[in-house]
Amino acid sequence: MPDKEEMFPHDNSLEKLPAPERERKLNEKLKQLIEYSYEKAPGFKARMEAAGIGPTEIKSMADLPKIPVLRKDDLIQLQKENPPFGGYLAVPLSEVERIYQSPGPLFDPQRKIRTNLDTAGTGKGQIVMNTWSYHITPAGMIMDRVLRGMGFTVFPAGTGNTELQVQIMHDLKVSGFVGTPSFLAAIIKKAEELGYDFKRDFSLKFAMVFGEMGGDALRKMFTEKYGIACPGGDTYVTADIGVIATSCSQNAGMHVNTDLIVEIVDPATGKAVPAGEVGEIVVTPFDEVYPLIRFGTGDLSSLVVEPCQCGRTTPRLPKIMGRTGNAVRVRAMFVHPRQTDEVMAKYPEISAYQLIVTRSENRDEMLLQVELTGEPKDREAWLESLKKDFQGICKVRFDNIEYMKAGAIANDARKIVDKRVY
Repeated sequence: MPDKEEMFPHDNSLEKLPAPERERKLNEKLKQLIEYSYEKAPGFKARMEAAGIGPTEIKSMADLPKIPVLRKDDLIQLQKENPPFGGYLAVPLSEVERIYQSPGPLFDPQRKIRTNLDTAGTGKGQIVMNTWSYHITPAGMIMDRVLRGMGFTVFPAGTGNTELQVQIMHDLKVSGFVGTPSFLAAIIKKAEELGYDFKRDFSLKFAMVFGEMGGDALRKMFTEKYGIACPGGDTYVTADIGVIATSCSQNAGMHVNTDLIVEIVDPATGKAVPAGEVGEIVVTPFDEVYPLIRFGTGDLSSLVVEPCQCGRTTPRLPKIMGRTGNAVRVRAMFVHPRQTDEVMAKYPEISAYQLIVTRSENRDEMLLQVELTGEPKDREAWLESLKKDFQGICKVRFDNIEYMKAGAIANDARKIVDKRVY
């Protein structure tokens, strides 16, 4: 049963309601959310007043475009001006369980984690490796709670140390894996390099892999070549909002979570585009803790409104089709030019740089191109220091570095260039 104090309890029944009835119920919740947020979150009230509108003017989802889209850059600035949450925390700090930091930097208070009590006990006697980093991303802690609620025994593995991960997976006879598809592929590849027959020598039966674009090919390989079930297909998650959409058994797109409203809008105007057309994903979560109403994710997709063969009537996102802004998602982490600028500022000998993101063998790769004003005294030590600082600030590592001739990188060149093709 939902917590009695929860304003917006999860309602599974919305997933199969006819669209008009579901929208009517969502509109009722939306009016309650707007009134609550206007009263409890001063940052949202200021935003409404700046737009010249009051809470009673938002009567349905059709009225949402009256509210300006809140973008990550806006939130970063608001948090600088009114730390730590920019006026968007709507509950006392004592009710916040955890705080995470995402690129910007941006502080994200962790919401309540809902689990499906119907699945309690289904994982008893099975070990799952959770490779999402607990201390960096909310995904690690969310998955830990969900898995333990289902009865699984969880091994919090984190990322990196691939050879050690192989040994753990083998020795513990791990049944399940949670993480990015590319990291599971790296573990399998390492196991085979070490002489194992993965399908014969390991006990891995299922993998919940998400967080990267282009994961379908890897999921197909896991299933067909290694007999690893990949339930749920894609899942669309952001640090700011949490789980936005998830695939079903039909793998015909990702169903929008009924704990939020998703709009697909023209990034330039914030107005909705017709169903099927590509635009920016804008999310309004039913969240009494941190009500980021009309939050622009910067991700591009379209909306499928026809009912799915699985029985759900909720709208679907076919896939994530790219980004609108400067931040780029690499190995499930967003990398923003503000972060890369912060790294390069530590090295005055770097006069210009450009980070090139590509994808090879189903893995995101980053090439850092730099122009130097002089030769470091010890280039090897210098490079190790740069790698360490880059990972510390950006949370991911670059793969290679290329030293460019002076003037090769234009003054107005983009700091991060995404050349991936899916």
